This record gives sequence, structure tokens and C-alpha cells, in this order.
Amino acid sequence: MTGGSHYTEMRRKRGITMTDTSHLPTLVTGGSGFVGSHIVRQLAAQGRKVRVLMRKTSNQEAISGLPVEIVYGDVLDPDSLRVATKGCGTVFYSVVDPRFWLTDTTPIYRNNVDGLVNAMDVALECGIQRFIFTSTMGTLGINPDGPVTEDIPFNWLDRAPPYIRARLEAENRFLAYCRDKGLPGVAMCIANTYGPDDYGPTPHNHALWEVASGKMPINFDVGQPTVDIRDAAQAALLAERHGRVGERYIIANEYVRNRDFFTMATEMCGKKPPLFLPYRLSYALAWAIEGVMKLLRRKDYLVSTDAVFLSDVFGELDSAKARRELGWNPRPLRETVRDAIAWFSEREGKH
Repeated sequence: MTGGSHYTEMRRKRGITMTDTSHLPTLVTGGSGFVGSHIVRQLAAQGRKVRVLMRKTSNQEAISGLPVEIVYGDVLDPDSLRVATKGCGTVFYSVVDPRFWLTDTTPIYRNNVDGLVNAMDVALECGIQRFIFTSTMGTLGINPDGPVTEDIPFNWLDRAPPYIRARLEAENRFLAYCRDKGLPGVAMCIANTYGPDDYGPTPHNHALWEVASGKMPINFDVGQPTVDIRDAAQAALLAERHGRVGERYIIANEYVRNRDFFTMATEMCGKKPPLFLPYRLSYALAWAIEGVMKLLRRKDYLVSTDAVFLSDVFGELDSAKARRELGWNPRPLRETVRDAIAWFSEREGKH
């Protein structure tokens, strides 16, 4: 039985039928974050009724002025999840704890795994019709012989740091809920996101601005799959309409080496490209710094061998499945870089 037909049979046994839910409120968890806020923006632009679950301590700047209903709560609090989910047709789950640098990894697992499980349990309880999960390219397998597809199983657990292990556990739980419990879910394995309206800001997107404006004269000669944040959000909305239940889709556009990526950015700002350190030298420096931090008993340091490894672990990702089944068509990387730089430049001028 295929994933879609298995899901249909599960829903039939539970007495749940698929209906058009576009008139119902739509819940976005993690709506103050980079991906979540762009999903909120696009839903609001379509005239949808949008409900956002967020902590009272969250920065609301990314969705300020948008016609949304805010429910204060936490995915680790099932009662607040029930309040937020009740009456909704779709859940866009975009909560992620990206703090790979934490020495104590307990929060990484609680926020990335336990919170998702709570949300899925409540979604089933409330009869949600669609559950769109923001996953990561970090759950994909490595293919040294060509582009990565969704069919390649995860094959680097021995090298995966705790953050990746937590995200992998979360996605595995998600797929099991779709397969065994009838969760109407679709997963998106999203590449590194770049673009405007990054109020966090996210470290890699802000690094683009730091390099482009001449504030970061040294960088690593590594490569990465990229995607425009607006295209990632669009993929989520397309997945709601066209995604097959129990499937995951690679949401990635162009693969680029930092040498080309940052040279493009500095040229747009009339600055000199940074000095690029070879990967092996970068790894050796990170190893030395990491050793010093451990001797000093420091915690939560950003520079680590794990960080350098993850910055160059993936080559090209194949998004053909998302393009074919979702009708997804991302914009050129140059447009993403241009708009990101313009937004950061304007924001810095205001502050």
C-alpha cells in the first residue's frame, strides 16, 4: 500500500474525511521565526485566517502589522497547543531550536522532538486536515556520486552531531505518525535559507550581509545548497495543496561555493571579496579553538569542528520532486542575494 492510500485508509478507520479547509483558521507555530513568519506573510496575503502560536517572550517584529490572531503558549505545553489548534484546518509546524552549539543538548531534543510530538498528538485529537512540517536538509543522506534525493537513506549517523540527531529523530517520529497514526502530514527538507525580512537574524543570512558590507574579511571555502526564504514559504503553501501525505520534499535551489556566493555579494556592494581559508585549514583552526575552550571549561561556543563539518557536508540537492509534484519554481540565487542585501542595508540605516 502506498503512503497516500495507507493514509486514506487510516483516516477512513478514524472516521475522518478530507474537506476544503481554506475557510478555517490556519495555525502557524514558530510564526516569529524566519521560515514561520514568511509562511504567515504569504497566508495573510492570500486572505487566509491566520493564527500564530508563540511565547510571550518571542520577538513579534517579523509579523508586526499583519492581520493575525496570536495565541500565547508553547509547543511543550499541550494545553496551549489545544487552544491554538482547535477549529483550525491546517497546521504549519515551523518550530525549530537551531542552537547546535549548546553543550547541554537537552533543550535541543525537547524543543525539536518533544514539541513536535505534542503538536502531532493535538493535531490528531483536533482532526487537523493538513500538517506541514518544516524539516531540514540535515536529515538527508549523503551522496558522494551526485545530487541528493529524498530516496537516499540517512547514512552518516556516526558523524552527525546532537543537533542533527535531534532533527533526524523528529522527522522519523513525524513519518511514523503519518504511517501508523494517520497524521495528514507532509515534510519539507529545507536548505540554507536566505533573503529579506530576517528579524532574528539567522546566523548564515546575517553572515551574507556581514561579508557583502565588508565587515567579515575572512571566510571558509565551503559550499552549500541554498533557497530563498520566500520560496521556502511558498513551498509550504504548495505542500498544503498538493503534497502527498507521508512524503518529504527537498526544498533547495542552487548549490554554491562560498567563493562564488560571497564574491557575488561583495560585487553588489562594491567591496573586495574576503580571504577564503581552505576547508582543511578551517577544520584545523576549529579543532584548536575547540580544544582551548574545553581546557578552559567554556560552554556553548560557536566555533567547533561540528560547525565546520556541517558547513560543507552537502553537495547539490535534487528538488525535482518538489518541482514536479508541488509545482514549485524558485527564483534565481542572484535575486535572493540582492534582496537580502537591500533589506539588511535598509534595516541597518534605520538603527
